[in-house]
Amino acid sequence: MTNRFRLVCLLVGLLAWSGQVLAQRPGAPPLIAPRLRVIVDNDFSGDPDGLFQLAHLLLSPSVEIRAIIGSHLRVGDGFDSSTHQADNAAKKAAELLQVMQLAGRVPILAGSNVAMSTDSTPVRNDAVNFIIQEALRTDTQLPLFVLCGAGLTEVVSAALTEPRIADKLTLVWIGGPEYPDLALPPPHYTNPEYNSNIDLAAARALFNRTRLPLWQVPRNAYRQVLLPYSVLVTQVKPRGQVGRYLSSTIENLMARLPQYHLNIGETYILGDSPLVLLTALQSSFEADPSSSEYIIRQAPRLTEQGTYAFASTGRPIRIYTRLDTPLLFNDFFAKLMLFTTKK
Repeated sequence: MTNRFRLVCLLVGLLAWSGQVLAQRPGAPPLIAPRLRVIVDNDFSGDPDGLFQLAHLLLSPSVEIRAIIGSHLRVGDGFDSSTHQADNAAKKAAELLQVMQLAGRVPILAGSNVAMSTDSTPVRNDAVNFIIQEALRTDTQLPLFVLCGAGLTEVVSAALTEPRIADKLTLVWIGGPEYPDLALPPPHYTNPEYNSNIDLAAARALFNRTRLPLWQVPRNAYRQVLLPYSVLVTQVKPRGQVGRYLSSTIENLMARLPQYHLNIGETYILGDSPLVLLTALQSSFEADPSSSEYIIRQAPRLTEQGTYAFASTGRPIRIYTRLDTPLLFNDFFAKLMLFTTKK
């Protein structure tokens, strides 16, 4: 070994050691810091995809989760037919945080247990007030995203109560039917679309009355996020207590469905997970969800039947057509592994 080669090896070793010391130095800035704020609003007592989305978001250091809102389902919904669905949703969110040993880290609020009575009548509760207060903050420059994986009761009520928030946040919503010129509906589709129908008055108000900036992930897009059962068993279930907890929510559902003559095969739609993809996983420079595809068009009117109608005065909205599911799943599995290894 020449002296020159020994010197190169020594320099490489010193550089590696100094990098480790710098990264571990008390007070050193983290390599990843929050660059946006989010409020998470979902029906956590319903479809388990909301819990997967929440777990993924909790493991994402580029977002600052300001609050978690548990929201209601449709009246008599098969996932939770009780009259206190939002309260149950908040309890399920708290249960997940407990499993992840993150209890108390993020405020959890229960939304309304009922939908808006009309498309012009907002509900009033602490969750609505929190959205308004967070949107009107002047002590931070971090942009605010409200992430809705189910109904729209709270965020629309906030916009109707305080219209000034419309230019102070971006709403990312998983919901709405296909646009006829962009995609066909699936066989035996429901109408209105499931999430629209949770609170159709709120969905109609979103399109017809508010000016909220909207990134919409309609049914044809959110159905792209397919998790095979084989991957659930090999990539999620072995990942500690949280992996077992998340897997059990789907496996328990799979075990119950045959009594209703339903066979869901070997995949599950994690339709709420694009809420993470479109926020936490934006591009490094010129931040945006650059690996997913969308179009911009004039917002339509939403009819009483939950279908779209042309509106000449509609504001521009984003409509996502293709989602980068490899980025989404690879990041989720890696974060689960890192989190449970660290534990």
